[in-house]
Amino acid sequence: MTKKILVMRYRFIGDTLLTIPFLRNLRDAYPEAQIDMLVAPVSGEIIEDCPYVDNFIYFDTTKKHRYENSDQNQKKTFWSYVSQLKKQNYDKAYVLKRSLSSAFLAFAAGIKERIGFDTECRGFLLTKRVPYIENKHEIECFLDVLRADGITPKDNYLENWVSIKDLDQVKKILKSYNINTENNYGKKNVIIHATSGNRKKEWAKENWAEIIRWLSEEKNVQVLFNGSKNDSQTYEEIMSILPENGESLKNPPVNLCGTFSLKETLAFTKLCDLIVGCDSGNLHIAASVETPVIGIYGPMNTEKWKAFSHDAVVVSTHLPCQPCGLKTPCTRNYRCIKDISVERVRDEIEAKLNVYQNMYV
Repeated sequence: MTKKILVMRYRFIGDTLLTIPFLRNLRDAYPEAQIDMLVAPVSGEIIEDCPYVDNFIYFDTTKKHRYENSDQNQKKTFWSYVSQLKKQNYDKAYVLKRSLSSAFLAFAAGIKERIGFDTECRGFLLTKRVPYIENKHEIECFLDVLRADGITPKDNYLENWVSIKDLDQVKKILKSYNINTENNYGKKNVIIHATSGNRKKEWAKENWAEIIRWLSEEKNVQVLFNGSKNDSQTYEEIMSILPENGESLKNPPVNLCGTFSLKETLAFTKLCDLIVGCDSGNLHIAASVETPVIGIYGPMNTEKWKAFSHDAVVVSTHLPCQPCGLKTPCTRNYRCIKDISVERVRDEIEAKLNVYQNMYV
């Protein structure tokens, strides 16, 4: 009987969030088992309150993603994690990360059953190899791992958990900026998320400036920026395109970059009415707390990486070279993202805002 299970999916906020349906179905299949999860120190915070996991093990990788900045002094060697996992005597590991090193980690730790994707020539390290399908959403790919192990998933919806404490803290901060999150009849709060972990997935700053001007002046919307401290410069550059740095707008945007922890970002996103952003983990955050999403996508595969929500809109082009996944040099000057017009994005926002108006007529 399986008593101890390890789920391995460390690095990247969005990818970590997308494991939630997998974890829920795994817990349903093994209600009495100890289920632990190997996560990255930063991205793991986004599911810290997940009730389907007993223990989180924080694996501090040496490679750095733009939004992963953990304490350099706390790093351990790869072999120290091998030793740590070996001591736990896991019966089974689900290797959801697709790298060769993650499969080798499970193998070296002596975990008897190792189920994962047959990618990066690592199949020989696994006891069950699962085909990885490029044109299937990542959530469904994760669930394929369960299916390969004889478990039939009951559902695939995304969810997350926001504490009252974090909601109250975020409301307090927003109130200090005179931002109302309680009045459904009043001004709408819209998050603009113009940054991504890869700059090549970002829409032009000039386009964002026009969207912000239109929302503030013509739609009476409160625009909010959120992200890491490092993102703040991008929004300053966007605002510099507008007259008087946007200060003369009817509703000047509020820059909240660096204000919230990752868990507070969940609460903040839940309290807002809409997020409009480029391809990033923040769109998955919004989908997990049921905030409507308008996502602007370029080179990545939207069938796999779009926000997984009934209330999410995909804005993309359909060039013959799409999706390239940024795996090959671009010969079209990233037209996939540059050809998306301001008018098209504005129309999608207008449609969402009209839904709100109709709800309260």
